[in-house]
Amino acid sequence: MDATLRFSDRVDDYVKYRPGYPAGVLALLRKECSLTPLSIIADIGSGTGKLTELLLSNGNTVYAVEPNRPMRLAAESLYSGFAGFRSVEGRAEATTLKNSSIDIVTAGQAFHWFEPDKAALEFRRLLRRDGYAVLIWNDRAEADSPFFAEYDAFLRTYSIDYVETRRQNHPGSAVFSRFFGGKHGYVELHNSQIRDFDDMLGGYLSASYALTRDHPRFPEARQRLKELFERYASGGKLDYPYRTRVIFGQFGKNRD
Repeated sequence: MDATLRFSDRVDDYVKYRPGYPAGVLALLRKECSLTPLSIIADIGSGTGKLTELLLSNGNTVYAVEPNRPMRLAAESLYSGFAGFRSVEGRAEATTLKNSSIDIVTAGQAFHWFEPDKAALEFRRLLRRDGYAVLIWNDRAEADSPFFAEYDAFLRTYSIDYVETRRQNHPGSAVFSRFFGGKHGYVELHNSQIRDFDDMLGGYLSASYALTRDHPRFPEARQRLKELFERYASGGKLDYPYRTRVIFGQFGKNRD
């Protein structure tokens, strides 16, 4: 399937159950990437606007570039009230934005769907002199909870292409070095979530590799997930820790 279409039937669950990003991301961008409320940002692969929302809350003008129409329309419904929100139909390799018009390019939970070499060329074209690119992921903090080992086994059983997608979702440092053409910064932030079972199920369904509700094995998957949740939950709630990975740099420049 075309990567830009993978989430078309998962938009409602994505909006409702995917985690946002911690406020510490803004503090990091202020310190490392010269972020101010006047910075013009292109959020590439913006989806339903999880990262866009954080940037809009800082007062920024944000060009939310998204190729998937249902996700783009969801973001427009949610954020059109922000004066700085700009919705753009485009993709990482062809954003349609003007040359040297952007101070910071971001990609939240999206870089692994890009063609890195073509995206790097496009980002260089967009960015003003001394602009930054920032790549962000929310990942399960697997070392922080024994629940995750069993959840990983669940996903390997009840998914379409979980193993391949997970591999793509974790590019190594060599990929980032090539992308930036030099050294890059790396920071991890804590982003814990407290979930009930509906949150857990919705988070699973929001993943591109998850079985859909109309899949013949979905009732079985739901029951197995319920059993797993109840083994680890307390008072109907489960601590679900994430780490937010932030990779940032300037193209062709080395960091000390």
